[in-house]
Amino acid sequence: MTPVYRASAAELLSTAESIATAWQRIGTSGSFLARELHTGRELGFDVHTALPLASVIKVPIALVALDRIAEGALDPALPVTIDPADKSVGPTGVSAFRYPAILAVADLVHQMLTVSDNASADAVLDLLGLDTVEDRLREWDCAGITVRHRMNRMYECAAGIAGENSILALELAIREESSLEPLDPAHANLGSAAALVELLERIWLDRVAHPEATAELRRIMGAQVFTQRLSAELRADAVRVSGKTGTFLHLRHEIGVVETDSGDRIAVAALTRSDRRASIAPDVDLAIGAAARSAFEALRG
Repeated sequence: MTPVYRASAAELLSTAESIATAWQRIGTSGSFLARELHTGRELGFDVHTALPLASVIKVPIALVALDRIAEGALDPALPVTIDPADKSVGPTGVSAFRYPAILAVADLVHQMLTVSDNASADAVLDLLGLDTVEDRLREWDCAGITVRHRMNRMYECAAGIAGENSILALELAIREESSLEPLDPAHANLGSAAALVELLERIWLDRVAHPEATAELRRIMGAQVFTQRLSAELRADAVRVSGKTGTFLHLRHEIGVVETDSGDRIAVAALTRSDRRASIAPDVDLAIGAAARSAFEALRG
């Protein structure tokens, strides 16, 4: 299908088209939006297409947690025990621990964003409650973002349909997303590039939640350890990228804000799905990085 392009000025359309073409060339589809926060200039395509978000959903969950902390309803020092017997699975952070660990709530939020720790994210979500998170997002008018399940639900469903065969799970995801509940739009944690960029803009301009919460979220996102996507072609002393990746089966995403010492602030949401049966796809990561740089150069200044 031909992408639906979005460009605030005619000269930006060619950049959006070149990004979409580059993604198609490597068998990747999805949605993309970049917006300069001072001027509102933007470019992208298929920006209202809702996709399963994988770990990108941790950003709104963390915002709700930090807002509850800022308003005094949640103690950041509250100790939470993570037991390996029932923790959420994942390759990083507490998810990979073999023995019980006790972490404060604020440290769980740090872990879920910086190293994308699923066990920490689900522990925070359990404390808050799904209904609380959804209610707060609706209060903030974040209608394009939906939180429906814990992170571990993705892995439970994949194991339920494919066992330990990750390649089979990947094939099923590519062939028919609805065969896996966390990829089915009726059941998944969902968001669009437009909704996510809008959320980033409000976070960076202190137009959502308590200012203490948005400031802390900006700080933690700036400490994310993964640099293979948005940051891939933007690393420089004068450039800062604050972001959050999301990866599950054929999905590879990242959202974030690119800032420069000269005052540029560009919010980016890159949401992709691949049609290739590959669990490792560095070319998709690089395509996201190239898209971010192209948009950054077109929109800045």
